[in-house]
Parts: sequence; C-alpha cells; structure tokens
Amino acid sequence: MADTLPTTMTAIEITEAGGPDVLQPVSRPVPEPQAGEVLIEVAAAGVNRPDVLQREGGYPPPPGASDIPGLEVAGRVVALGADVASPAIGEEVTALVTGGGYAEYCTAPAAQCLPWPKGFDSIHAAALPETYFTVYSNVIDRGRLAKGERFLVHGGSSGIGTTAIQLARAFGAEVFTTAGTAEKCRVCEELGATRAINYREEDFVAVLKEATGKGVDVILDMVGGDYIPRNIKAMAPDGRMVFIAFLGGPKAEVNFLPVMLKRLTITGSTLRAREVPFKAEIAGKLREQVWPLLEDGSLKVLVNETFPLAEAAKAHALMESSTHIGKIVLKVR
Repeated sequence: MADTLPTTMTAIEITEAGGPDVLQPVSRPVPEPQAGEVLIEVAAAGVNRPDVLQREGGYPPPPGASDIPGLEVAGRVVALGADVASPAIGEEVTALVTGGGYAEYCTAPAAQCLPWPKGFDSIHAAALPETYFTVYSNVIDRGRLAKGERFLVHGGSSGIGTTAIQLARAFGAEVFTTAGTAEKCRVCEELGATRAINYREEDFVAVLKEATGKGVDVILDMVGGDYIPRNIKAMAPDGRMVFIAFLGGPKAEVNFLPVMLKRLTITGSTLRAREVPFKAEIAGKLREQVWPLLEDGSLKVLVNETFPLAEAAKAHALMESSTHIGKIVLKVR
C-alpha cells in the first residue's frame, strides 16, 4: 500500500454474540488488497438485516471474509491489488463486500465495484449494493419476472422491499406488497405498488385473490414461517416463489398438492458466500440496466436515517425496531 495511508483504522467489532451494545469501536490494522481487490477509503456503509443476524451469532461470515460486519460501502479507491485494471485509484465507487464495511477502510473485489450513479452522494451510493444485487439476482434472474406479470414482495417498506417495488415496476410488472402500518403502505404505493396490504389488518391472500383473480406470478419472501403455505395459495399457475430470508422461521407445514396442480416453482438463494464471478455478472447487469434508471431519477433510494460509525449500535437498534422505511446508513467520513 501507499506510504501515505495509515496502518490502523477505526472499525466496529462484534465483541460477542448479543444485542446492539456488543458493537464496539476498536482499532484494527488497515487491510491490504489482495489480487483482484481494491482498498476503499470508506465514506459510508449500509446497515442490513444480515448484519443483525451476524451480531446475534446466527450468520457467521463465510471462510476468508472479515469478521467486521458490513456488506456494502461507498468511498474512494486508495490502493490496488495485483491484476486490477479498473477502477483506478481516486475513483469513487460503491461495492458489495462479504464483510468489513463498518470501518474506515475496506477491501472489495474490483469486479464488485460500481461507480456512484451521477448525482449521488456517498450516503445514497452506500445504500445501493446489498439491495440491488439481491433483488436483481432473485427477482429478475432467479424469479424470471417478465413484463406484464404480477409481483408480490413482503416487507415492502424495508430496504429490500423499497428496491424490489421500484425495480419490478421499472421492468414492467404490476406490484403488490405487504407492510405493517398505514404510513408504510402509503410510501409503498407512492413508490409504485398497485396495492400495499397492511398485514396487521388484512389477509394478503384474500386481497390478492380479489385484486388479481388468479394470483401473482412471482413472490419475493423474507418472512417464511406461516407465510409459506399462504404464499402458495396466493400464487398463480406457473408462479415462482423466491426465498431470501426467514424472519418468521424456516419451517412450516405445507400441502404440496397445489404446487403440483399449479406447476409452481419454489426456490431461494443466499448471496454473501457466492463466488466473485457470479457477483461480477450481476454488477455488469446493474451497470447496464439499472444505473441509468438511478441516474435519471426513475429509481429512488430511500434513506431513513444516518448514524456516525461509532453509533452503529443505535443503527442496529433502529433496524430491530422495524419502524424505519428504507435504508439505514453509517456515515464514516
């Protein structure tokens, strides 16, 4: 690394499995970029549900990943590993990482870096990678959402939800979602949902049956649990259901006869441990198909609140309260 870079940095460490207060600022060595990687001077880092699960001890980092939480960053490239032609030193990038984001410096595979969309600041750039890589991979690629189809995403006011609503709508789908308050439902409809269903007051299966007649074609589910059999009831013939989390638990009693009769596809994925070439392919699709929509304002990034890096515990407490709408971001510089 360049002699002008510091050798140590402030990072947020998970001191033990537990509540938000186990997140503590510590001094760590500045990481060195390996072959194919860049070192980013972090300006901002996104906060996501997987960070909370890791802090609680339920989602350990994959082999070789940093134990520091944080899956997305935005900042300036300050050093290059071997065999990196782009991005160049000095470029402002946002990157998907397997860990290490809650820190002043973070390494990232060069292939997983994207330029800040024109007009974006570091806060909004840092709020992009985890949700857009996840939604594109699972809704567009794995779920095969097509123009004119009907799409349901649960948790529409979350970072994933607000992204999925807009991206599905941009790709020509009719969008439905669930959320827990009237205000969250209002925001979801402003983002492009035809109907946001307050799950505390309404049965989403009944609402969708009345609204669509035959059900929805693609479901993106982060809930699991007792939503699984209800999702199956809400799906149209040849529908696809994609799981990316199980906040309500991974188990349910399911009647699979409708799966056969309606020719349904049930699938799911995790992104964090996938290989760099897989994520690089998604990055290329995002740059070509999605970044122009961010730059012209067709897609918006909702940032609910920012916190200084040292207050990561407060950011996690807000995440766990589920009162936020959109993204939560740590401001590092």
